[in-house]
Amino acid sequence: MNEILLIIAAFVAGIALGIIFFGGLWITVKKSVNAKVPWLWVLGSFIVRVGIVMPGFYFISSGNWQRLVSCLIGFIAARFVVIHFTRAIDEKHIQLRKEVAHEA
Repeated sequence: MNEILLIIAAFVAGIALGIIFFGGLWITVKKSVNAKVPWLWVLGSFIVRVGIVMPGFYFISSGNWQRLVSCLIGFIAARFVVIHFTRAIDEKHIQLRKEVAHEA
């Protein structure tokens, strides 16, 4: 029973790690488009995101492959969650730009 709760907790932690990783990637792409030195944004973001996610996987799994797999599944599921929410945000911004363009 206790092991099942740990596997579920690993799944939830994987979702959190995925939101951090993929949300950070989305923010990086948005910022790097207008940055003077975009490669610095991309490289710095990559180092920070991997620096958070890799130790997260290590500590969450604690040498248990079931927790590692559960965490990985949560991480992958978070990718789809982030895609869903960022697409909605992007579409809202596009719609606002169209409205502003029609006003001018």
